[in-house]
Amino acid sequence: MSYATARDIGADTIPVVDIAALVAGDPAGGLLAGRAMRAASEGIGFFYVTGHGVPDALTDSAFAGARGFFGLPPADKAAVAVNARHRGWVAQGGAKMHGTARPDLKESFVWGLELPETDPEVAAGTPLMGPNRWPDAMPHLRDALYPWYEAVLGAGHAVLRGLALSLDQPADFFVRPYARPLARGAAIYYPAQPPELGEAQFGVAPHTDYGGLTLLAQDQTGGLQVKGAAGDWVMAKPIAGTFVVNIGDLMHRWTNGRFRSNPHRVVNTSGHARQSCAVFFDPGFHTIIDPRDLLTTTAEAKYPPIACGEWVVGRFDKAFRYRAPGA
Repeated sequence: MSYATARDIGADTIPVVDIAALVAGDPAGGLLAGRAMRAASEGIGFFYVTGHGVPDALTDSAFAGARGFFGLPPADKAAVAVNARHRGWVAQGGAKMHGTARPDLKESFVWGLELPETDPEVAAGTPLMGPNRWPDAMPHLRDALYPWYEAVLGAGHAVLRGLALSLDQPADFFVRPYARPLARGAAIYYPAQPPELGEAQFGVAPHTDYGGLTLLAQDQTGGLQVKGAAGDWVMAKPIAGTFVVNIGDLMHRWTNGRFRSNPHRVVNTSGHARQSCAVFFDPGFHTIIDPRDLLTTTAEAKYPPIACGEWVVGRFDKAFRYRAPGA
């Protein structure tokens, strides 16, 4: 397939940033890493991170567990179909990230912060919070995915500390609102895409991410494409041992448009299946995203304050078929 092509890019277009100093708590090195991430965030809105502290063995285990889940019979996956808390299996055709595109050619398994029904916020009915839906047909899936997820949350906190330092804020400026994050883990499977589906079909149609940050581990298949400065598409090639980090809409608003939430898409022209694991790392449900937090003159604010959970739920309602009226 030759449609939806993207050009090769130089290594500095989507830079690779070593965040080991942030993981280790080294202020001087952390500031340097933070400034590098800030430059990328103000430019293309994407960067890779190394030195993130997530062991390769955990990532390998997460990918293996996800492969096992997607290989289950449909009935076993359907037994943990996605619920109103956005936990569980999203079948192929269940998501559409762009209003004019076909449903995305993918399936996914989604989980989040593990909270019991007795948790005060869960008991109060706070949306998107609660226990996960682990399949009885694969009881070890939690052991494959959740430790990886917790480690990626730690890497996300390191990134947040660096970005805060780069903006002349205390290191915990962004971390504090992430104490109980709306952090969704997602294992994603893209089947081989038949050419006859045509140019209107994407693994994921062009879109921006909803929230704060996304941290993505991708296999070696490739297919992630990012909007370039000239309006063309560039390839975010897989780099072993890294996470691709990108800025989401809420971080764009929080920084008053300084950080760029950039459109991206997945086009799987490889002829075989593609797999990735991501954490969509958003602040706590009740966090007020207000650009005035980072401004000296409040009149400069381009966006009104909005609650994180309100924003995310609104975007979910538009993107996921299971949330449609009458679904």
